[in-house]
Amino acid sequence: MSVIESLWIRNKKKKWIRLIFRRRVFVSFLLLIQIAFILALTAGSSLTFRYASFALSWMSVVVSLYIINKKEKPAYKVTWVFLILTFPIFGGILYIVFHFASDFKKLKALFIKRKEESKFFLPMNNELVDMEADCLSQIRYLQNYAGFPVYTRTQAQYFADGQAFFQKVLVELEKAERYIFLEFFIMRRGLMLDSIIDLLEKKAAQGLDVRIVYDDLGCFFSLPTDYKHSLEDRGIQCVVFNPFKPALSSLQNNRDHRKLIIIDGKTAFTGGLNLADEYINKLERFGHWKDAAIMIQGDAVWSLTILFLQIWNLERIQDDFAVFYPWKDGERRSPSDGYIQPYGDSPFDDDNVGEHVYLQIINNAKEYVYINTPYLVVDDNMLSALMLSAKSGVDVRIITPHHWDKEVAAITSRSYYRQLVSAGVKIYEYTNGFNHSKTFVSDDRIATVGTANLDFRSLYLHFECGVCLYQNSAVEDIRKDFLETLAVSRKITLKDCSRNAFQRVIQDVLRVFAPLM
Repeated sequence: MSVIESLWIRNKKKKWIRLIFRRRVFVSFLLLIQIAFILALTAGSSLTFRYASFALSWMSVVVSLYIINKKEKPAYKVTWVFLILTFPIFGGILYIVFHFASDFKKLKALFIKRKEESKFFLPMNNELVDMEADCLSQIRYLQNYAGFPVYTRTQAQYFADGQAFFQKVLVELEKAERYIFLEFFIMRRGLMLDSIIDLLEKKAAQGLDVRIVYDDLGCFFSLPTDYKHSLEDRGIQCVVFNPFKPALSSLQNNRDHRKLIIIDGKTAFTGGLNLADEYINKLERFGHWKDAAIMIQGDAVWSLTILFLQIWNLERIQDDFAVFYPWKDGERRSPSDGYIQPYGDSPFDDDNVGEHVYLQIINNAKEYVYINTPYLVVDDNMLSALMLSAKSGVDVRIITPHHWDKEVAAITSRSYYRQLVSAGVKIYEYTNGFNHSKTFVSDDRIATVGTANLDFRSLYLHFECGVCLYQNSAVEDIRKDFLETLAVSRKITLKDCSRNAFQRVIQDVLRVFAPLM
């Protein structure tokens, strides 16, 4: 790393520390007010304090009743009600700031508008004659309700590690003729990112439309503050998604967690891999980095292209999505290999698409469902579905990491182990390093590969995406990869789940606040 790059990163960290400090000062100020009020109530005998305490108690009850009756996940309701009833001033002000921010409402309204504008360009497929009933229910939900068509004339290739993914990406980028779109949560300077950016600069010089969207908070520590401008100087258009602001706002929780590479609308990649060297094991973090991705080629790429343009158009507007449609009349397309259905998820609609995809796979499983996830922080719906499936005789297996990237995530995830194992769910921890894959596969006929973890952030707060595969040859590759990963994973027993009283208290507290982590 050059001296200039080191200075960039150092300046960025200083700025970040100042911004965070301002937020923490505000939160600390609220806490001090709350503590002072509690001490005054305890020590004082003034009727004023007693009346104030009585009024706050009733206000807390009223606000709690309002929260309970809202259309929101029960886990979030429990967390906020607990905070407000325990710390009326602190919890109440935080709730108001997080749920009534104007910036959140503006971005939500704009995203919904862009999504509505793109609906016309996603024609639905009504020719589903040879599908099994349970696969058909998943397809109908995604197509008829969530608005994501199912496609034939599409091929899929699954990648069980980052190295194979990276090499294939370089090959396909070289073939680009019209445009290249990238959308990532994390980008970090190194072999992987620098090689791709060099290729993109070359393609931009050839006249291709080259664009990158990256999440500001995801790249806060990994990119210089002016990286956007350096990309534009190289001919690459760039949008920084949801720039970080020091103000307390729920909008800062809504990150672009997608990983997308789209080439000419004919080839696309998605999965768990970001553009950083640990994902291809050129840089070691937490041992061997196990990840998964998928490449699709053919008609289904169009849905992922639309997803990218929806995010891009939040800042830069294109008059006509049809300009990017890749296929000409009579042009030869990919042969069919089962059915493929890309999908996206957004925190700004009334449906948790990613969660529902996972729940449908679990609920429809007859023989087995195998799951890879780096985090296991779930609400009661997901917990119940996993346990009911196992109790019904389905072979439910989950692989999580043994070496975690976040200690709090490890403690919270492991707090669910005892319940799940007691119900018959088989849990394993990947012992070679960090398992960052996000895959589901069931009954040799349905699978999904995408960006969403089994945690509150991915399922309810972030922008995510994935690809569902039905009766596709890649389903067997996903199953094979899971079983090979299982061979280097350690099975968790009930004895492993035993904790002392202090550990149980810590886990219980973390589970209460898991929705806000």
